[in-house]
Amino acid sequence: MKRIKELERSIIKHKDLYYQGRPEISDFEYDALEQELRELDAENPLLQMVGSQYLSGEKIPHERKMLSLNKTYKLPELLRWMDTHQLVSTFKIDGSSCSLVYRQGILQVAKTRGDGKFGENITNKILFLDQVPKNLPEVIDIEVRGEVFCREKEFFNLSEQMQKLGLEKPNSQRNIVAGLLGRKDQIELASFLSFQAFEIFSDDLVFNSEDQKFAILKNMGFETPDVKIHQGESDIKVALDQAQRFMSEGNYLIDGLVFTLRDVATHEELGETAHHPRYKMAFKFQGEEKITTINSLSWQVSRNGILTPVANVEAVEVSGAVVSRVTLHNYGLVKQHQLKAGDKIRIVRSGEVIPKFLAVEDSSPNPFTIPEKCPSCDSVIAEEDIRLLCKNENCPDKVLDDILNFIKKIGIEDLSSKRLQELIKAGFVKDIASLFEIKKEQLLNLNKVKEKLADKLIKNIEQAKRTDLVTFLSALGISGGAYNKCEKIVQAGFDSMEKILNLSKEDLMGIESFAEKSSLDFINSLQAKHSLIKKLITYGFHFEANPEAQKTSALSGKRVCITGTLSMKRSELEKIVKSHGATVQSSVSKETSFLITNDMVSTSSKFKKAQALNISIINETKLFELLGE
Repeated sequence: MKRIKELERSIIKHKDLYYQGRPEISDFEYDALEQELRELDAENPLLQMVGSQYLSGEKIPHERKMLSLNKTYKLPELLRWMDTHQLVSTFKIDGSSCSLVYRQGILQVAKTRGDGKFGENITNKILFLDQVPKNLPEVIDIEVRGEVFCREKEFFNLSEQMQKLGLEKPNSQRNIVAGLLGRKDQIELASFLSFQAFEIFSDDLVFNSEDQKFAILKNMGFETPDVKIHQGESDIKVALDQAQRFMSEGNYLIDGLVFTLRDVATHEELGETAHHPRYKMAFKFQGEEKITTINSLSWQVSRNGILTPVANVEAVEVSGAVVSRVTLHNYGLVKQHQLKAGDKIRIVRSGEVIPKFLAVEDSSPNPFTIPEKCPSCDSVIAEEDIRLLCKNENCPDKVLDDILNFIKKIGIEDLSSKRLQELIKAGFVKDIASLFEIKKEQLLNLNKVKEKLADKLIKNIEQAKRTDLVTFLSALGISGGAYNKCEKIVQAGFDSMEKILNLSKEDLMGIESFAEKSSLDFINSLQAKHSLIKKLITYGFHFEANPEAQKTSALSGKRVCITGTLSMKRSELEKIVKSHGATVQSSVSKETSFLITNDMVSTSSKFKKAQALNISIINETKLFELLGE
């Protein structure tokens, strides 16, 4: 009983701190407290408590209780819950839940979750959010629920604005949301927040599937999370991998995925508990946090000219890996926290993703400095919002990264970074197009390249000209042109190069995941690559929309490497792999998803490296099982 009382006090304390925006422990540590209490006292009423009892403003009842989500950290548990059902998944945004009530299509009131039964009136703040329609296109009574959160760029701008107003500088995207929603003054600061809708209740609407619900929300003018439909374990794993990467690289915070049974009729059959709906499950990633010290900061130049900061830290073991480098994402984060050598920082690593900075624990007295010149070409750099940019189009690192990105995405075997650097230094390669002008005699000038390898490289470069439209587009390095975005464009009917080159901003804005700014960025970047595309076509590139690449596949968005004994020609296997949305790599790296070989024991360097990096090694039989063929 003594331990139960201790747990009750801790749970109440930390739940309230979380909803005030001042958490002291991680989600995983909090969940462990609830689990221990559940094991000691399964009927404890605290386990049924939703949200927080902390209500500082006007209390408004929820017509329908705002429940929490059941959660798991283990894939087998998720699969048992899934059973034979189809699932729909979205990112689980790390912000504050909000309810919007519309009467006759007009926004009447916005409420926080509160304790699940009563929430606080935050209408005056929500009116500042661009993603919340004030009037709906239909005259309808409806309640929409979603998440209020802060994007990375807006957090940077918000921090500067708060300091100008003499307010305390916010310390994290996670905590600032609840802080702003609870403010009594300067409520206009809420304009730096965003909203995505994920739930809808109305007697006037009928929909049969969860994904149809999101389509309705989008048609009403709401921003919604990206929605994925899952048939089984393989594509769930793909979604989990993508979510983990977004946790490390994305522009807002997520702490997992929300899975929902696709069939709405099943929702009604399963119903809800006092705590959570039985037809939803949150999958969260177990992250471990550690404190370490920054030894130095280094800056790397990307193909877009963006200087990306990395913290070189004192080695520390986190989630089973020894970490000595930590991504800092962008200049804005460095400036926001005044990061410098000697700072003690808190980092987190969830699963296999790159360790990420969380907070400064102890600031060093060392001076804060940022680079004034590009570390690659020594050009003067420009500061634009949350980024530092090198605008020298001939910057060596930009050129190298641009060509390397193309090589990896298009899948040119055996043309490594080291060989490419030699070709650039010798003046044989200066841009992407010049790759396809390389002569055998030039390759023979490279270190350790003999007749046989030179012939092979020429053949591989030639084979790269036969590719599908999605892979080609994603390889060009278009702003906002990741594989899944290019796939959506082709799926929307822009399935030829002629149609792609005639895309308008309005065309893109009609496609899921493209807002006005991202559409304009894509179009401008595409226009800048017109001459490159035309030149590559004259060099023999030919492609078409590949219907296979548009199917949900266990390989969609994956990177694979092929080696060793095969039952078919390597080029045939590469074609199959690419047709299912994967990129073929020439060598194994930490970004490789699968190594494909029929040799389950091998002394090859690719095999050994895959084992060392704990990358899945599969044979052709397993590959075709994954593809359902």
